[in-house]
Amino acid sequence: MPLFNTRNLINAAIFIALTIILTHIFAIQTTFTRIDFGFLAIAVFSMRFGPLAGGLVAAIADIIGCIIFSPGMYFPGFTVSAFLTGTLYGIFYYNKPVTFLRALLANLAIILLVGLVLNTIWLSILYNKAATIIVYGRLIKCAIMLPLQTALVYLLQKRLSPFTLNPKSLHQ
Repeated sequence: MPLFNTRNLINAAIFIALTIILTHIFAIQTTFTRIDFGFLAIAVFSMRFGPLAGGLVAAIADIIGCIIFSPGMYFPGFTVSAFLTGTLYGIFYYNKPVTFLRALLANLAIILLVGLVLNTIWLSILYNKAATIIVYGRLIKCAIMLPLQTALVYLLQKRLSPFTLNPKSLHQ
């Protein structure tokens, strides 16, 4: 299926809205960390439409969510993190079999690379604090979120796998 057709754009818009709602409305947020469920919408979209589309949808959701809900100013580093998250989910899940190991590796890569490394760098730049101070709180978040994200994404992927592995089945 082509990336830019009406059906795909509508799906992208729905998943952008879902991501924004799960990220900004149903979230627990402090200054240096946020626990949210926006990763579910991004993971499902990325496993259905691939890495590039997943990355674009995640980045657009980040920008729109920031414009609507953020009390501070926009910081482009978090959009890079969002794009990488969608891309990584697509790389691990797009047209791939459902396995717990795949879910664990995908979420481990995202949590370590994006959550722990990149977002810590962005927060240290944004708040002018040493990354070592910020990283300890983020380590706790990562330890909590890894099993949670892995289990939720795996269960969701397993439940949706007939549709994600064969997108044409939705159109019949």
